[in-house]
Amino acid sequence: MKKIILSASIFATAFSFAQKKIEKLEFNEKLATELGADKYGMKPYVIVMLTTGTTKIEDKTKMAELMKEHLANIGKLAKEGKVVVAGPFTSDNKQNFEGMFIFNTKSKEEAESWVKTDPAVKAGVFGYEILPWYGSAALPLYLKHHEEIAKENP
Repeated sequence: MKKIILSASIFATAFSFAQKKIEKLEFNEKLATELGADKYGMKPYVIVMLTTGTTKIEDKTKMAELMKEHLANIGKLAKEGKVVVAGPFTSDNKQNFEGMFIFNTKSKEEAESWVKTDPAVKAGVFGYEILPWYGSAALPLYLKHHEEIAKENP
C-alpha cells in the first residue's frame, strides 16, 4: 500500500510541476519588438536550399579547404546576425538538396547577396533555391545557446 501511495504522490508532484511549466508566460513586448515579432510571435525569413552544383571537385585536399572556407563564411554570417540556421542534410533526397540556410531577412534579394558570399556557391559546388518562409521570431535566440553546448566548431 505504501508503494501505491508513494507512486501516486510522485505522480501528483510531477504532474503539478508539468502544469506549471506549460502555463502561458507573460507577453514580453520589449523582446517581441527587438525580434521583429508580429502579434503571433512570428516573422518572415528566407530559406535558401543548397543544391548539388554543376562543379565537381575531385581533389580531396582542395574540397576540404573549400568546405573549411564554406563553414567559416557561415560563422561570419551568423555573427553578423544574417543567418540563424545552417546545416547539411544527412541523407540523399530527390531534390538534390545538400543543406539549408535560414536567413534573417524577408528580402529574397538580400538573402541571395548573402548566399553568393559562400565560397562553395562561388565555386559552383553548390547551387541554390530561395524560398520565403514564416517562422518564430525567437529563432535567432538559439544561436547563443548553441555555443554553450558545442565542444568543437567544425
